[in-house]
Order: sequence, then C-alpha cells, then structure tokens
Amino acid sequence: MAGRITPLPRHLHPVAWWVWAIGLAVAVSRTTNPLLLGLGIGVAALVVSAKRGSSPWARAFGLYLWLGVFIVAVRVVLHVLVGYKFGTHRLWTLPSVDLPGITLLGPVHLEGLLAAAVEGLRLASIIVCIGAANALANPKRLLRALPGALHEVGTAVVIAVTVAPQLAESVQRVRRARVLRGDGGTGLRSVGRVALPVLQDTLDRSLLLASAMDSRGYGRRVEQPPAARRLTGALTLVGLAGAAVGTYGLLDGTAPAATGAPMLVGGLALCALGLWVGGRSVRRTVYRRDRWGGPEWLVAASGVVAAVAMFAQQHRDPMALVLPVDPIGLPALPLLVVGGLLVAALPAFLAPDPPRPRREVRG
Repeated sequence: MAGRITPLPRHLHPVAWWVWAIGLAVAVSRTTNPLLLGLGIGVAALVVSAKRGSSPWARAFGLYLWLGVFIVAVRVVLHVLVGYKFGTHRLWTLPSVDLPGITLLGPVHLEGLLAAAVEGLRLASIIVCIGAANALANPKRLLRALPGALHEVGTAVVIAVTVAPQLAESVQRVRRARVLRGDGGTGLRSVGRVALPVLQDTLDRSLLLASAMDSRGYGRRVEQPPAARRLTGALTLVGLAGAAVGTYGLLDGTAPAATGAPMLVGGLALCALGLWVGGRSVRRTVYRRDRWGGPEWLVAASGVVAAVAMFAQQHRDPMALVLPVDPIGLPALPLLVVGGLLVAALPAFLAPDPPRPRREVRG
C-alpha cells in the first residue's frame, strides 16, 4: 500500500506566505465576532508552528502574540479612561472628570467593555497575521522578489522588519550566557543586567550589516535621465491617486460605477508601468531565483479563499460577523467563514517543510 506522498523540504516563495497572510488579515479585519477572530489567530499559530524554520525571525512569532495581548489590554484601558460609555449593565462607577469635549472615567458598562475588547482583538488578529508572515517568509529572500524600482525601499523595509527578530535573538543569547555563568535570575531586577549587553549586541550587528551592505553596493544609485525620472514620478503619482479613488469607489456604495473597479485597475496598471520605467535603471543580479510552483499557488490561494469567504458572508448576512452587544447576545458561527478560515489552515499540512540546518557529527 503506497503511503502519502509528501513534498520535499524546501523554502517556499516568500511572496506566497505574504499573500496568504494578507488574505487572512483581510478576513479577520472584516469581523468583530470573537469566535471568528479566535479561529483566525489559531489558524495563523497552527501554520507557523508547523512550517516555520530555525531562523531568528521564525522564533519571534511569540512577540507578536504578546503584542496582541497588550493591544487588547490597552484598548480596554482606554475605553475605561476616555471611551464612549454605553449599555444597561453597569459594572462599576468611577469618579468622572468633565473636560472640554471629553469625559474622563465615569460609569463603566458591560456592553461598552465588550465592544472595546473585541475591537482590540480585531487589531491584535491583524498584527498576529502579519507576524505569521514575518515568521514564515525570509525577509532577505523577499527583497530579491521585489521590482527593481522598489529595491531601495525594500531594503529599508527588510531592515525594519528584521529588527524585532534580531532583538529577540539577542535577548535569548544574552540570557543563555548569563545562565551558563550561574546568573540566571529573572524578573525586573534582571532587566538592567540584560538591557546593556543586548544594546551592545544590537549595535554590533548594525555595524556588521552596514559594512556588508556597503561592500555589496547597496546605496549606490545609477544616474537616470531627468525625463525618465519625471515620467516615473508622474506615472506613480497618477496611478496611486487612481488606486485611491478606485478603492473609495468600491467602499462607497453611492459612488458612480466608473469610480470603482475601473479606476482601481487603471491606477494599479499605471503604478506597475511606473515601476517598470523606474526599474530599468537598476541593475542587479540574483543567484538562484526562487521558483513559484504548485505549493506556492496552494498557499496563496488558501489565504485568498479566506478573504473571499468573509466578503461573501458580509453580503449574505453581515450581522453574523459582529458581536451583538446592545443587547448582549451570543455570537453566530457562520459556516461559510469557518470553512474559509479552515482552508487557510491547509498550508500547515500540504506546504513543504522548510529545510532544517544540518548538525555536524564529530567522531
């Protein structure tokens, strides 16, 4: 009996992981149903735990989870301090301070507290989805897939995105060194003893990165004719304006049909043309280009399916995507959205595993 055929370990194209994560983020951004938001976070965590590698950015997913918890807590605290108080089930009454146009503290109701918590949970879910893409996709390999015109911007973005993973790796390395020296204390007292070595390690890494990028030619620009620069800027500016108008036309149901999808498609086309014109002056070589195959299509499509299912449910029954708070009721569980989010979990089982680092065997 033949066993199940599993794909060989290889690095998946980073764009595929970002398309999957953006689709999942779009899906969770359209709902305040805590059941669906929790399912979205669970799907992201499942895929990351199954397909992340051993790189520093792959181990930083836990930071995004804690950041999500912090966002929910801050949203609730802000509601208690300056939020709009509404509801019928009063939890407690705090002394209020009336200021011009705002009231601090005051009565806190269960309905308003739940609404603030689910709003914070929605933002936390989006952050977790972006963190999943950062943990699964190698940002350095993503830089190679960007158009030539976005090479410099992509370099800055890659450096910014890798700050949190590198910082987490520095903290782990410093703590490991302290434990080996017998100084394994935890708590607030150890923060001061860890912060300075972590700062020094971060500065050393920054200097090494700057030297490596300078030796490889980053930051050196090729002279471009003034006409080409003006054409690139005009195409990009007009394209972005058209895309903005088209997006507004799609979101506003009262806008004319011509300001919707046609403007959006035309604006994106002009942006692509501007990137092509601007990228002609950028000369760079890529060794071993990342291939795009069946697993990449599967991963990208699974995220898109989750977003499409959410939009379809929004047109069919939008009330199933919100948490009823006035009056308080149980959230619905739309099967269409649940199915779309479960499809987004397929990469955890069908995508190829990343290559593991080889360990040297010493005799």
